[in-house]
Amino acid sequence: MSRPPEPRIVFIGCVEEGLRSLETLLAMHAEVVAVFTLRPDLAAGVSGAVAWEGITSAHRIPLRYVRNINDEDAVDAMRVLAPDLVVCVGWTQLLRHEILRLPRLGCVGFHASALPRYRGRAPVNWAIIHGEKETGNTMMLLDDGVDTGDILAQRLFPIDDEDTCATIYEKVARSEDEMIREVLPLIRHGRMPRTRQDHASATVMPRRRPADGIIDWARTTRQLHDWVRALTHPYPGAFTFVDGARLFVWKARAWRPGPGGPPPSVPRPGWLRVAGDPPRLLAGTLDGDLELVRVQVEGDAEIDGTEFGRDRLPAAGVKAGEGAS
Repeated sequence: MSRPPEPRIVFIGCVEEGLRSLETLLAMHAEVVAVFTLRPDLAAGVSGAVAWEGITSAHRIPLRYVRNINDEDAVDAMRVLAPDLVVCVGWTQLLRHEILRLPRLGCVGFHASALPRYRGRAPVNWAIIHGEKETGNTMMLLDDGVDTGDILAQRLFPIDDEDTCATIYEKVARSEDEMIREVLPLIRHGRMPRTRQDHASATVMPRRRPADGIIDWARTTRQLHDWVRALTHPYPGAFTFVDGARLFVWKARAWRPGPGGPPPSVPRPGWLRVAGDPPRLLAGTLDGDLELVRVQVEGDAEIDGTEFGRDRLPAAGVKAGEGAS
């Protein structure tokens, strides 16, 4: 039996994650007939957005800029291309029915969780915030729901204690490359390895906004360590207020006195001071202290936490607040 014709692929992407997937497809000699991305003025406001002109020019692939992939002009342009398959990676806009029904083989995308768990927004951030020890990435057929389509492939990987949202997304990116290399040959031979999700086991996460990053010092040291690493670069960051100024915390870790050091003090949630040997910028939590390793006063440069404490805090310390005074 002869192999079906090479599928004509339209690729949709905006951020670095998508660029890597496109590179994988091209390395596999996929027939990518066009790339759709956001207009540059809109992409400028998207975290992690990258330029697509270089890769499309090098491979002589038409590049089309859109305001919204579901706009009538975008749909019409895609219809003219007559794709067999749409691959959508690193894109925040949901594909509507007009797009989903266009390609003969369907629309393929990824979701950075082990579906059906952690459907919805910010799945990596939520998994770290919730103290999960494992997460994953899922390659799926997109449908009219939100992360509800049939699973084509899936990878699981651990969340280690020092992982951040950035390092987990590195694992996600590597797994996407693996799954594309696994599934594309099957599609080329007329097979779509689809498995229906167990919708009864689904969990759905809400959208996160920058203002949601405020630190609640009444939580445990473990919870606040997870909070900071879930919201650090490239996300807007965890923050508190010190003397009316917003203070971002980009890196933190649990602190315990060293051997021979003073016994742990009574927890004072939100109390910032320089203490320990060697000195460290510490913040009280519900059950101990969190070392603030990298911090940034809004509008200033990011610096070492101890440097901030020595330069900006009184010797006795100061109470971090919940809002600007």
